[in-house]
Amino acid sequence: MSAVIDAAVARLSAKVQGFDGVAKFVVTGEGAIMIDDTGVRAGDEEADVTLTANAEVFEAILEGEMNPTTAFMTGKLSVDGSMGMAMKLASVLS
Repeated sequence: MSAVIDAAVARLSAKVQGFDGVAKFVVTGEGAIMIDDTGVRAGDEEADVTLTANAEVFEAILEGEMNPTTAFMTGKLSVDGSMGMAMKLASVLS
């Protein structure tokens, strides 16, 4: 597991206590993070929605420097699966 993923799991765990669904955030070249009703963990499992971005974009979203919707609209964040679930996740991260 990469240091980027380990740090992201710790930071997301402080923001997300549980999520009604299963989301996966893939950080290109680093690994994946799962978010579900049990919390946040490193992993690469099936999900209702998968969001993919590079480490720089992911960091900017976590820091609140980039809005997830803006990242998606500008092609910096890709979404595969339930768009409704992606919007729910975006509101949790904000």
